[in-house]
Amino acid sequence: MSEKAKLKTVSIVYQFDDPTGELYHKLRKGANPLSLPVKPKKVIKKEGNIFLNEGINFIWNAVTGQTGLTYFNSANSYIGVGDGTAAASADQTGLQGTNKYYKLVDSGYPTISGTTVIFRATFGGTEANFAWNEWTVANGSSDTAINLNRKVESLGTKPSGATWVLEVQLTIS
Repeated sequence: MSEKAKLKTVSIVYQFDDPTGELYHKLRKGANPLSLPVKPKKVIKKEGNIFLNEGINFIWNAVTGQTGLTYFNSANSYIGVGDGTAAASADQTGLQGTNKYYKLVDSGYPTISGTTVIFRATFGGTEANFAWNEWTVANGSSDTAINLNRKVESLGTKPSGATWVLEVQLTIS
């Protein structure tokens, strides 16, 4: 009998026109992007990513009770986006592009549902206005933090005055 772990990642980007920033403030407080009076201009849903070695090592260190860890909780969980297009590799330690931006997760995140952890961050009108070609989940606001994973995929180019929400669902079963 063989044993296999199944990893699944779903990423969803909700793109809003938000010149006043009103939606941004509601979303940062945890509002559901699909329950706002204004519907997203576009929703992109993708699957897949690669867990990075540093993220896997962190998980095992947490499981075995190692001390001195910065946990992926509401005070330390960030979603980073960048313009890098280098293929994802497990030995990478963060975003690879020139332009990158790490954003603290929204209020109420991360959440756990069964075997899935959900991270969500909202990027406002003046934040991360460049091509989103890669993303990661990290326990800090830079590439020096521990990055759980990295995904290379084009999610579009975020314009000034737009609010984008990136939700990342990581499942192990």
